[in-house]
Amino acid sequence: MTYWHALLLAIVEGITEFLPVSSTGHMIIASALLGIQMTPFAKLYLVVIQLGAILSVLVVYWKRFFQSIDFYLKLLVAFLPIVVVGLLLKKHIDALLESVTTVGAMLLLGGVVLLFVDKWFPQEDSQKGGHPVTNPSWKEAFVIGLFQCLAVVPGVSRSAATIIGGLTQKLTRRAAAEFAFFLAMPTMAAAAAKDLYDFYKEAKTHGVSLNHLFSGQEIKLLVLGNVVAFVVALLAIRLFVGFVAKYGFRAFGIYRIIVGGLLLLLIGLGVNLQLV
Repeated sequence: MTYWHALLLAIVEGITEFLPVSSTGHMIIASALLGIQMTPFAKLYLVVIQLGAILSVLVVYWKRFFQSIDFYLKLLVAFLPIVVVGLLLKKHIDALLESVTTVGAMLLLGGVVLLFVDKWFPQEDSQKGGHPVTNPSWKEAFVIGLFQCLAVVPGVSRSAATIIGGLTQKLTRRAAAEFAFFLAMPTMAAAAAKDLYDFYKEAKTHGVSLNHLFSGQEIKLLVLGNVVAFVVALLAIRLFVGFVAKYGFRAFGIYRIIVGGLLLLLIGLGVNLQLV
């Protein structure tokens, strides 16, 4: 992986992390188009740079973090389902991360769902009906956590799954999106920690010590990726919340259908888009 590759992937991550279009799916597509070899480090990079994007939530919503302990316990309740599913299906999830076909299919199907979300959960006013603040009940938090589990399949979109989960629980679009952002923090932190641990375990079997786990270039790539993803995500998160609260999800559904359909068409025509 070159610095150019790392920069482009970080920009893609920053733009798509909070959009209901699947950031992981778009990074997989970008990796395939750029011809990036899926080495253990490259796979780790795709997960770890999501931390940089997620940290933008701390900056944008820093005042919200001074809430009661009740809010954080609800985040924990919403977080637990993905922990169980992630531990049980880790090997299968890793295999799917190399499948552009899976990403294309999930983008297409998810796009169809987003076309109808606004009709299924109509909102005359983002401040009327449902929760005016980002603080669901215990049951609602758990249900949102169950929806997040769908995102273990690349292309589904963690953001889309959790937001739709929030809408099923009568949260407003803005409240559902904001809770999804908060929930992303422990989720992605845990995913990055698990992948780092697995990376270390694999390196240790080959006699690599912790001090030599990453080369100098790899450390620079990780720093570059996280910084760029953080800056780009700062802009994207503000634009997304305002857009969704006003216009809904239909535009994202159309985008997903176009991208997913195009991917599947290219694969069907024999174009090699599989990761190497």
